[in-house]
Amino acid sequence: MFARVKKSGKYEYLQIVENKKIDKKPRQRVIATVGRLDELQDKGRIESLIKSLSRFSEKALLILSGQSAPDLSAQKIGPALIFERIWKELGIGQIIEGLLGLRRFEFDVERAIFLTVLHRLMTSGSDRFCEHWKRDYLIDGTSHLELHHLYRAMTFLGDEIEDQKDATPFAPRCTKDVIEEKLFIRRQDLFSSLDLVFFDTTSLYFEGRGGRIGKKGFSKDHRPDLNQMVVGVVIDDKGTPICCEMWPGNTADVKVLIPVVERLRKRFHIGRMCIVADRGMISKETIDFLESQNPPISYILGARMRKVKDIGENVLADPGPYQEVYPESDRSDAPSPLKVKEVLFNDKRYIVCENSKHVRKDAKTRETIIENLKEKLQQGPKKLIGNKGYRKFLKVEKGGVRIDSEKIEAESRYDGKWVLQTGNMDCSAKQAALKYKELWQVERIFRDAKTLLETRPIFHQKSENIRGHVFCSFLALVLRKELDRRLSKKGHEFEWAKIKQDLKALQFVTIEEDGKRFMIRSRCEGDCAKIFQAVGVAIPSTIKEI
Repeated sequence: MFARVKKSGKYEYLQIVENKKIDKKPRQRVIATVGRLDELQDKGRIESLIKSLSRFSEKALLILSGQSAPDLSAQKIGPALIFERIWKELGIGQIIEGLLGLRRFEFDVERAIFLTVLHRLMTSGSDRFCEHWKRDYLIDGTSHLELHHLYRAMTFLGDEIEDQKDATPFAPRCTKDVIEEKLFIRRQDLFSSLDLVFFDTTSLYFEGRGGRIGKKGFSKDHRPDLNQMVVGVVIDDKGTPICCEMWPGNTADVKVLIPVVERLRKRFHIGRMCIVADRGMISKETIDFLESQNPPISYILGARMRKVKDIGENVLADPGPYQEVYPESDRSDAPSPLKVKEVLFNDKRYIVCENSKHVRKDAKTRETIIENLKEKLQQGPKKLIGNKGYRKFLKVEKGGVRIDSEKIEAESRYDGKWVLQTGNMDCSAKQAALKYKELWQVERIFRDAKTLLETRPIFHQKSENIRGHVFCSFLALVLRKELDRRLSKKGHEFEWAKIKQDLKALQFVTIEEDGKRFMIRSRCEGDCAKIFQAVGVAIPSTIKEI
């Protein structure tokens, strides 16, 4: 089947013709006469017809190109278009360029930093892969960048500056601190102030030495054999990241908290501060310090339920009703179910939180353990005593070992629950629980950053370079939270994995033929159009010549 032009009188007509064999002889049959060729060309109807027919053929681009092996390439455009707009509107690029001053680099430092941050947002993996990763993305001003440019840009971010006025004994002031402060000032207006902030830490370990900042210490990742660093993150009460702090891996959390609190107050003129953290980073001495300040510093701590007798025996046994925060739902985009209740005991305020899905999951897991335990008891108890998962349900007696039903019942009280202890604050139980959950997202972001810092000793030898790499993960967190804020303003709540998938599906296919280049945009998939609308970015036209 093909198209031909048939002349009739002074006019030419476009026809669609079919080749067929009749009695073993080729014959042509006119299927349809589309119309007069000059009229079709004047009104652009031929292009419309071709475009319409192309939907039914995966090889349409080959046909349109007029050659059997056209020069084709495809690049993802969604991620760069969205986060480039947020990057510019937050003023991050402008701040970086302003700090470069008279320093002369033979490459675009701002573009190198943006490229690294976008890589952190869209995928996990070493920065050594970033220069290859960018090949599949259309990102302005990054085509010339190589790996050593990215490393030099990271070093610029982590360089110590001359003014060390607000440095702590654990960390010097660096270029990245100035960026944080300038970014904070840009977000402020005449009527806003930083009245309430939340602070927590995590650890990042290195496969290599980790520079001067890499030291062996208490490992939250259960890797005491590896050097690590400690990273603290500060967010405001709206969930906006303010800054990140970095210390050597052998620095205990309880030691850094007090000097960091003082430093934050000076840097950002904080009115009120709330420490949100797991119980392990707060000592009695630190709590006494928080409560002795004028005004006292608030805190929300994740309590160790099984180790605090008052919680296990009294707080969890409180008969008070729960307040539903998020109902249980089968929707994939629905938040995790959450119920909370406030319990006052011995002049302390506790908040019991429960996830109904986790209640069933924990109960099912325990039932499986008990069933396995019954089978293994028949094979002999010696091996069971050394198994931590089994041991907590056993009772050792003179006559042997048996399953302890009282321990099973006691353990069921913890199903799907966690407990918070608060002090010096007047927020509701619901607000405290949601703020504590806010830190889980921060921990997930920096958990991804751990992968980025795993490398051989030849890389990341300089502390300046390491600080810059971690700060890029922080900037990725800033961009992600800003996108979440804009989506929420439009009434959208999308899973991060779905956002990335839909943005990466938007591509430009470039076709080059006879010295001409055309770019054809793929269609918007899923929630891509809603994301563009929320950020205020126009979706590129379907076809354009370049």
